[in-house]
Amino acid sequence: MRNVLVNNEGLYAGQSLVVEQYTFIMQDDCNLVLYEYSTPIWASNTGVTGKNGCRAVMQVDGNFVVYDVKGRAVWASNSRRGNGNYILVLQEDRNVVIYGSDIWSTGTYRK
Repeated sequence: MRNVLVNNEGLYAGQSLVVEQYTFIMQDDCNLVLYEYSTPIWASNTGVTGKNGCRAVMQVDGNFVVYDVKGRAVWASNSRRGNGNYILVLQEDRNVVIYGSDIWSTGTYRK
């Protein structure tokens, strides 16, 4: 199982990153959700019934963006820092972090 996205990689509906008991999934309803087992602990709140074909992309500018089926941005991490090498990681501490420098996270790490 993968737990990393690099520049220009993404998650399409039904695809996920997994590490231990944590799953970061682009759901079929266009909602990006972080689960611990089957309990949601973070969501982009972009879910819309009947909206499939969404994708979440780790962009080369450091921004992680959810696009709807028409290619419109419906959520973003707002972590844009200019073109560079960025990596989004679902960590074992249940946090999702974008590295180049720590520029965005879900804030869900467990101490």
